[in-house]
Parts: sequence; structure tokens; C-alpha cells
Amino acid sequence: MTTVRQRRVGKGTEAAEDQPSEEKNLKLDGKILSVHTGGKLWNIFSITVGGIIAVCLGLLTSVYVATLHENDLWFSNIKEVEREISFRTECGLYYSYYKHMIQAASIQQGLHGLVYDNKTESVRTINILERMNVYQEVFLSILYRILPIQQYLEPIYFYIYTLFGLQAVYVIALYVTSWLLSGTWLSGLLAACWYITNRIDTTRVEFTIPLRENWALPFFALQIAAITYLLRTHLQPVQERLTLMATFIATFLFSLTWQFNQFMMLIQALALFILDCFDILPTAKVTWLYVIQISGLLLVCVLQFFNSMILGSLLISFDVSVLIARTIQKNLKKGGLLSRLGKLILHVLLVLCLTLLINKFIKKILHLESDEHIFKFLKAKFGFGATRDFDANLYLCEEAFGLLPLNTFSRLSDTLLFYVYMFVLFLMTATAVIVAFRNLSGSNQVQFMEKMEECTITLKPDAAYNLIHTVLFGCLALSTMRMKYLWTSHMCVFASFGLCSTEVWKLILKGIHIYTSQRTHVIKYSIPIITLLYISYKFWPGIMDELSELREFYDPDTVELMNWIKSNTPNTAVFAGSMQLLAGVKLCTGRTLTNHPHYEDKNLRERTKQIYQIYAKRSPEDVYRILRSFGTDYVILEDSICYERRHSRGCRLRDLLDIANGHIMDGLGENEPDLKPSFF
Repeated sequence: MTTVRQRRVGKGTEAAEDQPSEEKNLKLDGKILSVHTGGKLWNIFSITVGGIIAVCLGLLTSVYVATLHENDLWFSNIKEVEREISFRTECGLYYSYYKHMIQAASIQQGLHGLVYDNKTESVRTINILERMNVYQEVFLSILYRILPIQQYLEPIYFYIYTLFGLQAVYVIALYVTSWLLSGTWLSGLLAACWYITNRIDTTRVEFTIPLRENWALPFFALQIAAITYLLRTHLQPVQERLTLMATFIATFLFSLTWQFNQFMMLIQALALFILDCFDILPTAKVTWLYVIQISGLLLVCVLQFFNSMILGSLLISFDVSVLIARTIQKNLKKGGLLSRLGKLILHVLLVLCLTLLINKFIKKILHLESDEHIFKFLKAKFGFGATRDFDANLYLCEEAFGLLPLNTFSRLSDTLLFYVYMFVLFLMTATAVIVAFRNLSGSNQVQFMEKMEECTITLKPDAAYNLIHTVLFGCLALSTMRMKYLWTSHMCVFASFGLCSTEVWKLILKGIHIYTSQRTHVIKYSIPIITLLYISYKFWPGIMDELSELREFYDPDTVELMNWIKSNTPNTAVFAGSMQLLAGVKLCTGRTLTNHPHYEDKNLRERTKQIYQIYAKRSPEDVYRILRSFGTDYVILEDSICYERRHSRGCRLRDLLDIANGHIMDGLGENEPDLKPSFF
């Protein structure tokens, strides 16, 4: 009994002794569960707030640019012909196809008129859907016809509001990209604010609404956001598949809406290639991105009736070459530093040679010459010999295709954007160089790895991609001003990411030996908030003043010309003149043109050069014969071209024609020795 009692007492005693321990465990588990639940709720709350702010900023940006457009033109009060004239140059040409689809008796007839178009280029029938990226106009016109909104919204407003709405998508995509990189939506808020306050250098949508880039860049930003998410580590298979699908859709829409998509994505492919060579990105994901680029372009090619310019693009040749070269060189990422460098140099040369061979082969098979003017322009621009080619000189003499003006940097510096960007760019570039060297050397020394630990943290794959992306597109913007909008918008993302990044501040504070976790978090949030307050204080009054400025569209001469054409010429009349003005003639009057601003066709470029002989030193008989060969009934001559002052001697349109024809230019100044005087 005693033994039994002892066992019972023992059990009771053990139970009594174990009870506090169990209570402690329960309390500890409860605390962990509470912390976990609280953290999860906080994340949900933070994501919800960040998402709401993103949508609000996107909508505010859309309303902002729409208001500026209305205030600048008094768009709601001017006549329809004035609204259409406000779509200058190629903008008017693209909008004319939307107008054609709206006015067609049926959708089928509208599509037939685009596929068999004989009014855009006289004495020729062309397929607009093949030649131009106007599927967005087709889709929008069909949407307008089937939605019950005709009584409430005019077609032109449906069109421009869609473009302004895409600006909301653009800003949200920039916001999300910055948020993904930094881990805080405060970074996205700063990126969006920089985009808005630097509007002059980040977008021109309010005065060039139908331009292809205004359709395409929002999808390009979405693609960058998707790639940024895809390059994160530890993604679940489902997340990875969904992200790949989102990347493909964004790539496809970007390619479908802009004819220069292949050149932008070629730069993107170069960024992926560089990072893959230095083993900074996972090869499998890079391969998927190459495949997405190729498949997206080929799908667009099919929709554009097998457009040969797409098939002969450098992008497809480059992507295919990289995949072939990688198959040939299977041990590219093995060996020591010197071995890796040798293999890398050989790999680059192999890819370059394969790209040129494949591209030349495709162009020879397809007899492709549509993009030769671009390469002539690039050759002359970068000093590989002077040229008398009319098309190349036409681009060289345009300010938009010149170097980025220095005053751009002063404007970007006023908002602190350029200073922050250069600071972050310097840090990230230095880190990238060190990480690339470590990857090539393959060092396993513990001491070396410890030194590199902080650098590795600050160069995650998604940050590395955005670093090379901004560097390459920065080089493009510096060389060609028109492409600055691809760079400046991403500059907002990259600078805000660096200012709100834990890794960046951790690296800086460790470098000056004052690092603590609390200090890093304080700086990470306080500096961006101070920057936001500074931007608000300095630029909010200016934005309010800008929104209060009221102007009005005024171009009576062009309005009178369009009204005269509609009233005094038959519907079948053919007009010749400058590309820019003829686009407006087609939109406002529906008359047939001899030439137009969509320049990606060799026959059209030759035709335009011939039509422009009206401004050259040619005999009246020659000019008449040329014009009649294109079925011309009326010629529009412009004082602004005859007495051009916008360009200096050598860049005036008549000078470019004289040089191409081998004639001496007008006015005082030097001429090349082999140029001869004209007798007319």
C-alpha cells in the first residue's frame, strides 16, 4: 500500500511539478500564435492600404493628365474638326482608322476596309493591319459599337479617356515594381509622386494621345513588374506559372501596340544575357523569358499577317542565337576565373556571330528592307561615316532623335530624383561588379564570403535585373532624346527602391560602422517621408497653378484648309504634301494620300522622297511627272517648309533633298566639293 501510495503521491508530485512547465509551454505557444496572427493581419492590412493608395494614385494621375489636356485645348468646347486637327502628325493617321471603324456600316466592312485599304497610299492597296500596329484602334472601335454608351459618350472621348485610363495602369505598374523591390509600399508612393512631378520628362500623353508609345508603355511597365516578381526566390510552382503567364500577356500586348517593340525588347534581352553570363540570374527563368519574347513576337507576327519586319527582327535572331550557343557550350559556368572569362568571351562572340548570320539569312530569304533606314541612321549617328541618304538625314536633323539635352538633368534634379538615382545607381553598380567577380572566380574562401555577404544581400536577382535595365535604357535615352520616356519612368522606380531598401541602408551603415537594425528601419522610413514632404511642399503649388491655367486650341489656317478640301474637292481626290499634314487631311476629310508618316516601309520612304521633290531644285516637268505617277490631283505647299527657320542650313528639308540629289544648298555656307549647282 505504501508503495502504491508513493506512486500515487509521486504521480501527483510529478504532475504538480510538470504543470508550470506545461503552462509555460501553452503560454509560449499562445504568444507565438498571437504574434503570427498579428503579423499576418498586419501584412494583410499593409497590402490593402498599399493597394488602395496605388489605385488612387493611378486614378489621380489619369484625371490630372485629362484635365491638363482639357485646359490646354478647351477640348470640350471646340469643333470636331479642331479636335481632330489637334492629333498632330502620325497621331492623326492612327486615329483615322478608329474613326473609319466607327463610321463603317458594320464591323465586317470596317475590317475589310483596313485589310484592303486604297486610300492611305494612292494607286496602291495595302493591308493596314499588316503594316501598322492599329489593333488597339480596332478593338476600341468594336468595344464602342457594342457597349450601350453611344448616347452618353462621343467616340473621340471614349478614345482619349481610354488612353488616359492606361496612364493609371502605368502608374500602378511602376508603384508595384518599386514596392516589390523594396518590400514597402512607401517606395511605390514615392515612385508615383516622382513620376507625376517630373511629368514633362516622364510622359507626353496629354498632347500626343494616339502615339503608339502611349498605348505600349503601360504594358511594358506591367511586364517589368511581372519579371521583377518572377525573379524573386522561393516562389511556389503555381505562383511561378501565373507570373510567367502574366509576363507573356504583357509582352504580347506591348508587342502588339508598338512597332518599335522589337528594339526595346532587344535591350531587355541584352540585360538578361549579361546577368545570365555572370550567373546572377537563374538560367531556367532567363530561358523562359527568351521563349516568352520569341512566342509573343511570333503571335503578333501571325496577327499582322506575317509581317516580315517582325520575322527579320534582331530580337528573334538574338534570342535564338543565345539558346543555340548555350546548348553548344554546356560547361559555360564551370571552372576558375581565367577559364570562365575565356569561355565567356567565346560565348559572347558565338552569340554575336550567330545573331548576324541568322538575321542576314532571314532578311535575304524574305527580301526584307523595311528597317534598313534605322541602321543607316544609327551608322551615321554614331560616326561610322557621313551619309547623304535622305531618310537617315531626316532622322538625324530631328531634335527628338538627337542627344538628351542637359537641361533634362536640371529638371530631374529639382525634385531630387536625379541625385537619389545616381546615388543608388553607384552603390548598386559597385555591388554588381563585386558580385559578378565573385561568381566568375568561384571562390569558396570563408573570409571572402563573409566580406561579400552584405553585397550579396543587396543584389537580389530582381534588383540586379532592374539595375541592368535602367543602365541600358539610360544609355538609349542619352543617345536618343525620344526614348527618354522609357528611362525616366524607370528612374523613378529605381531611385525610390534604393531610398526605401533595407539592404541598401544596411550596406551603407555597415560601411560607416554605425549599423543597427533599429537605425536602419528609422532611416528607411524617415528619409522617404522627408523626401515626400519636400516634393509636396515645393511642387504642389505649381501643380495647382498648372491646373488653373486655361488655354484654347487655335489653328484657323489648318481648319480653313480642311473645310475647303471637304467642300471643294471630290471624295476620290488624291493629295500630296508633307507627311505630317497629310495625316490630318486623311483624318479630317477622308481623302486619298500619296504618302504618310508611318515610315516603316521601303516603298513608302522612296515615295515620300519623290513627293518631296516639290521642295527641291527640280524642273516643273519633272515634278509634274512624279506627282502624276502617284495619281496626285492636289498639292499642298507649306510656307513653314519653303521658308523654314526651325532648322539650320544643312538640316532644312530642301537642303536634305538638294544633298540627296547632288545639288548645292541655298544660302551662305560651305558645300561639299562634289555637289553641283542646279539649273532650276
